[in-house]
Amino acid sequence: MRTSSDTQGTPAGERSDGRPPGGRAIAMRGVAVLRRLRPEAPRAPVLEGVDWDVEPGEHWVVLGPNGAGKSTLLELGAAVSHPSAGEVWVLGRRLGRTDLRALRERIGLVDARTGRALAPALTGEQVLLTGAFGSIGLQGGRLREADRQRAADLLRLVGAAELARRPFDVCSQGERQRLLLARALMAHPSLLALDEPARSLDLAARERLIGAMTALAARRPDLPTVTVTHHLEEIPPTTTHALLLRAGRVLAAGPLEDVLRDEPVSACFGVGLRVRCDAGRWRAALRDASVPHP
Repeated sequence: MRTSSDTQGTPAGERSDGRPPGGRAIAMRGVAVLRRLRPEAPRAPVLEGVDWDVEPGEHWVVLGPNGAGKSTLLELGAAVSHPSAGEVWVLGRRLGRTDLRALRERIGLVDARTGRALAPALTGEQVLLTGAFGSIGLQGGRLREADRQRAADLLRLVGAAELARRPFDVCSQGERQRLLLARALMAHPSLLALDEPARSLDLAARERLIGAMTALAARRPDLPTVTVTHHLEEIPPTTTHALLLRAGRVLAAGPLEDVLRDEPVSACFGVGLRVRCDAGRWRAALRDASVPHP
């Protein structure tokens, strides 16, 4: 993994090892995203100078405070939006030179917008079956028995077999998140992107979701994943790499143990922290317990 300081003197779109970025699950070079935060205001950078590589089989977590640009970064990696500047390749396709709709069929995405868009009367099984063709609606005429068998298998994988006949709108938030995770896997994706999948979950629901993500990594170790979160406690034990983002810039990125250290994480969140790992699970606490939370 290289950050922008590592790429000086290397032409855009070319790694120093000579391997084309198109061979990676995600490759970004000099990426910036500009947006108007208010209608009357000029465009301001949400992301700036981002270089990032995700290799097949790597499991990344993207960490940072509110407003750091994490979801914007994930949208680029999931082929949901284009950069304002720089170059982005996803699954070998360069954004701006490929059909995003076709590309997104190869990407499993778990985000809040998908959950809100699904018809509330759909059962858990039907929620998964909408993912068979990358649509929000249920395309019953196209479904095969193999699709229903895959849905049942994925429900078992994420520990949600009992939700097959339950309407989506009466499921708890944790149950919905596990259904959305299983739905994202229906079309055999080549990349999985998750935007704060444990948001608003209680402790038990969070641990069930992390258990489902751990089971998925064991089932599909080759499937690259990118998970956005604010909290170290939400990082699955199968995570291999981390990226720290603050104010739209990458502070550190690379193997998990190299990045999740006291100094980088403290700089990312703007407060002195102690970072610890126990049996593959991470946590952070204030270095000085007498310092109030901001």
